[in-house]
Amino acid sequence: MILDAFRLDGHSALVTGASRGLGAAMADALEQAGANVFRASSSIADLSDRTSVASLLDRAGDADILVNNAGIIRRADLVDYSDEDFDDVIEVNLRSVFALSRDFARRLVEEKRSGKIINIASMLSFQGGIRVVAYTAAKSAILGLTRALANELAPHGINVNAIAPGYMATDNTQALRDDPVRSRDILARIPAGRWGTPADLMGAVVFLASPASSYMHGSVIAVDGGWLAR
Repeated sequence: MILDAFRLDGHSALVTGASRGLGAAMADALEQAGANVFRASSSIADLSDRTSVASLLDRAGDADILVNNAGIIRRADLVDYSDEDFDDVIEVNLRSVFALSRDFARRLVEEKRSGKIINIASMLSFQGGIRVVAYTAAKSAILGLTRALANELAPHGINVNAIAPGYMATDNTQALRDDPVRSRDILARIPAGRWGTPADLMGAVVFLASPASSYMHGSVIAVDGGWLAR
């Protein structure tokens, strides 16, 4: 039965940034599909600390699914954007994704196990955005990283793909939703006519984590209410 291809019984997943929002919903979805999920949050692992990143996989056990969801955002006009803010965003949103993916893949290759890496991209992987130069740089790089990793890891039975959420009602977009002009302009461009919710990502993450997506490598699924189609 085709629905069996979406089951994750016997699999284990590590989801970063899983304490709330998109990460919590994706972790819930993987659990509902049968996976054992290790939920990493900032209280468990500080992804701006390279030592903490290196030890996270040990704490997650024998995971064969990695969801690189954790991220931060800093908003400021370009002329006021500090080096510190830029470096902090790149460290968490890009470098930790690289490091976790590399170490995760190394274990699977050494143990001759297949697996899944799911990166979380953004609408700003495709567009420039406003007042979020570091976030845009990191999320644009996530697309390139996803494709580069897919090229190297596909021969080892490791699928690397990404989800690009649209404008979601989360903490990261609170400032936009509180701004009546920006919120109005954003909603006017979304064909679905609403902000997305964390639950909107549940189907996509289960699909990419499951055997149903076994022939997908280096793909990006936009879950955006039609934003990119407008």
